[in-house]
Amino acid sequence: MQLQSTLTCPNCGHRATETMPTDACQFFYECKKCGARLKPKVGDCCVFCSYGSEPCPPIQAVRAGEIDTSPCCAK
Repeated sequence: MQLQSTLTCPNCGHRATETMPTDACQFFYECKKCGARLKPKVGDCCVFCSYGSEPCPPIQAVRAGEIDTSPCCAK
């Protein structure tokens, strides 16, 4: 399971590698360059699933078949 994901700001293109929480989805993220407050795109559970290089750990676990559904972001 990947715990690092590189978020790319859709407003300014700034990239930042962040550690994802393993027990919850992160709904908001503030771009370190332009200050934009990112929130998930429609249909996504968190900012990592929308703007990250890796989806959040709960989604990774579902895709790997480790769990049937994620408690915070079942898809």
